[in-house]
Amino acid sequence: MRTVRSDWANTILICKKCSKKLGGGFGTKGKTSLAKALRHDLGLRKGRKGALVIVEVKCLGVCPKGAVTVVNGAKPGEWLLVAAQSDVAEIVDGLGLRGAVARAAAEV
Repeated sequence: MRTVRSDWANTILICKKCSKKLGGGFGTKGKTSLAKALRHDLGLRKGRKGALVIVEVKCLGVCPKGAVTVVNGAKPGEWLLVAAQSDVAEIVDGLGLRGAVARAAAEV
C-alpha cells in the first residue's frame, strides 16, 4: 500500500443531490451551486495542493426542502442544512473555514 500526501487541513462534504434539486441557489443570480460558490469565495487551489477540499458526495439521506446538506469534516457530528440564497460569506464564517484556510496557508 502506498500513501499520497495532501495539503488539506479540512474536508467539506456537500450533498450533490440537494444541490441539483435547487438548480444552483447561491451566488448573485442564484444559479451557482454551493460547492462552486464556496470554492470561489475561499479562493481554493484545486486537487491535493489546496488548503481544504470541498467534495460533492452522493445523497446524504437528509433531503431538506429548499436547502443543501453540508458536513464539516472537522465536526462530523454536526450536519448543517444551508438554505438557498444564504449569504456565502455567512456560510463560510458559520463553518469556520476562513481560519482553517489561513492556518493551512501559513503552514505551507
